Parts: sequence; C-alpha cells; structure tokens
Amino acid sequence: MDFFKQKFNSEKLQEGQIFLINKPMGWTSFQVVNKIRWHLKNTTGLKKLKVGHAGTLDPLATGLLLICTGKKTKIISTLQDSEKEYTGTFKLGATTPSYDLETEIDKTFNIEHITPELIENTTKQFLGRIQQKPPLFSALKKDGKRLYEYARSGKAIDIAKRNVTIFKFKITKIELPNLCFLIRCSKGTYIRSLAYDFGKAISSGAHLSALQRTQSGGYELKDAYTMESVLNNNSHINIKSK
Repeated sequence: MDFFKQKFNSEKLQEGQIFLINKPMGWTSFQVVNKIRWHLKNTTGLKKLKVGHAGTLDPLATGLLLICTGKKTKIISTLQDSEKEYTGTFKLGATTPSYDLETEIDKTFNIEHITPELIENTTKQFLGRIQQKPPLFSALKKDGKRLYEYARSGKAIDIAKRNVTIFKFKITKIELPNLCFLIRCSKGTYIRSLAYDFGKAISSGAHLSALQRTQSGGYELKDAYTMESVLNNNSHINIKSK
C-alpha cells in the first residue's frame, strides 16, 4: 500500500507499531518523526499520538531510523541499547572541529607514510571495549546546555570519556586519502569520534566524510523506505510489530 494513501488503523497505531525509514541527508531525526506523526494524525483523525525514534542520526548521516508509535515508544530505550552497524568513509590527512563535514578543515597532515599494513594494524587498536570522547559538536548535555552550544560560543569545556564497544571494524576499500569502512558497535558510539581517534592513531588526522546506518538490532536498512519516496506518494512503508 502507498504510505500516504493507506488507511491506518488508529487502534493499532496506539497499541504500537515500528516504521523503518531510510533517513536522507540533511534531515534531522526529529524532522522525520514530525513528518510521520503529522501524516498519521491527519490520516486517522487522532488528536494525540505518541511518535518517537530509536537512535538519533546526525543531519549529515543517512540510513536506518526506527520510528515507534503509541505503546511501542515505551521500548525505545531497549531498541537504542541494541548493536548498530554502519558503513561510511574516513578522509585522512585533515581534521575538522566537528570531526565531520559540518565544519571546515582546521588542520592538514601528511599521509605519505600510510600503508595498507599500517591501516590494518591501526584498526585492530579499536576493536573491543574502548574509551572515546564525544564530539564537542553534539547534542549531549553538560550542565543543562547542549555541547554544540558551547562549541558555537567558542567556550572550552572538559568532556569526559566514556566506554563503548567496537565488535567489528573492517576497512572495505582504500583509496587514499579515503578509507571506506564497516563498523558494528554498541550504543553510544560516535563514529565521528572514532574517525578522529583513528586519524590521531595513524598520525595523519582524519574526519568522517560519509556515514550510513545499515542495521539496528534486528532491523536492516534493506527493509526500510526512503523519505523521498514517501513524500512522492508512490512507495510502501515497512511496518514491524515486534
């Protein structure tokens, strides 16, 4: 059925359903939630409907976003606790304050010393339980303020490191200065921070230039539908009811 034409059952929506969406670049996770909520309420006539997402994706990232409705919003924290899988690209030889393309390059480095062997040995350093510092340009809060608010004001603050687990870290293609990767990790892992730390470990600097979430728990990107096709009124949307 077409997403914008199907007749949603208001009772089932209140009981809870999970929608799989491929978040496009440039959209915030909140914008996707708002668009889905608006349509579901408009279609069913519901005045109130809880809708939320299980795991924020940065605006520059794409990929699997789980949208929960009704009583399924109660399991959002459980869904967020699940392992995630990502593909994307690190660009060696340069860093940015945000660790990705949100901000301009601030430092450049030589990459002539980098070899496939060095890359492979460096990836091994990040397997298992590691500590990483969240990016200053992030929505995490410290003393009631978002970290990006401190970053934009130019105020220096101390950010505590935290433990995360990298279950799989594979470089899938080397086209210097770009490294394509596949990473499977625990909740709370910042791939941007991993890019920065990887660059530091390999003595070349690095930043995240592309990111896509391909899996979240038992859900896969291949089963999701793009927001573009939803907005064009000519797609189906996958609904899970675990």
